[in-house]
Amino acid sequence: MKTEVINITTEYEKALSEAKRLINDGEVVGIPTETVYGLAANALDEDAVKKIFVAKGRPSDNPLIVHIAKFEDLEPLVAEIPEKVKIMAEKFWPAALTMIMKKSDKISNVVSGNLDTVAIRMPKSDYARAIIDACGCPLAAPSANLSGSPSPTNAKYVFDDMNGRIPLIIDGGSCEIGVESTVISFAEDPPRLLRPGGVTLEKMTELIGEIVVDDAVLNKLEDGAVASSPGMKYKHYAPSADITIIKSDFETFKNLCESENATALCFDGENDSLSCPSVTYGDKNDGFSQSARLFDALRELDEMGAKNVYARCPDTKGMGLAVYNRLIRASGFKIKVI
Repeated sequence: MKTEVINITTEYEKALSEAKRLINDGEVVGIPTETVYGLAANALDEDAVKKIFVAKGRPSDNPLIVHIAKFEDLEPLVAEIPEKVKIMAEKFWPAALTMIMKKSDKISNVVSGNLDTVAIRMPKSDYARAIIDACGCPLAAPSANLSGSPSPTNAKYVFDDMNGRIPLIIDGGSCEIGVESTVISFAEDPPRLLRPGGVTLEKMTELIGEIVVDDAVLNKLEDGAVASSPGMKYKHYAPSADITIIKSDFETFKNLCESENATALCFDGENDSLSCPSVTYGDKNDGFSQSARLFDALRELDEMGAKNVYARCPDTKGMGLAVYNRLIRASGFKIKVI
């Protein structure tokens, strides 16, 4: 299969037309969003959705997120819309926010990972919503990477992983946020945070009150447990390099990297003080700059041939929680406290 790339910023109508044609024909298309690039297929076409799993090499019990263009698209996909979902949607949508509800009979078990719930999001990206509108159907769209590898934040990385696996990639430039959406479940009360992202726990709690943070946000999901959200069950976002998160001050981190000949994954500016190879992933005090850089940094580690990587540990407040959540999975939950 030949994979075509169309730049939507310069060929807008062609990009929409080709995406519509292929998705309506039951194919999978790489699309830009504000979080990461997604592999999109008609969420109401089981055979098309199955092609997503094939392209990614993704386990079939890992549920997918369904993307819509407007709030009116939500009602047919769910059994009911909880009042707190309406409040959240009014405040945040479109946004990097996925909300889980009891599904309607329109959502197949292929999409939901055999659960009785469905994850829905309305992306902030104008390009993503335009593609959904053009296709005339909700789009199931996990991240556009090979399963387990770092999620792609630009079309080049999608092409690196998906060349020959899908017919089309829509290039919309670099993603603004850089990590996948927040996932919160309203299938229970109080709501449960399953994956942190661009809409922070603090902002949501301020709006709707108590939110339970699932243990799998900061810890490995127990063996045999059911994954209620993408990004919970398997080692995710991992480069080929072996990563260990180091919880320490910078001087201790520096001495450890240099004495053990490790590659450092550190914050902006810290690389200037290191004599070992290094890659940076944002400002120490800015979780959003870290999220925008993290996945690119993980791919850069592979490009430079890094084998043993020591990573600076981010704060877990605000957007830092999303960064930490991705980094612990990229490391396979290897953390050293010094």
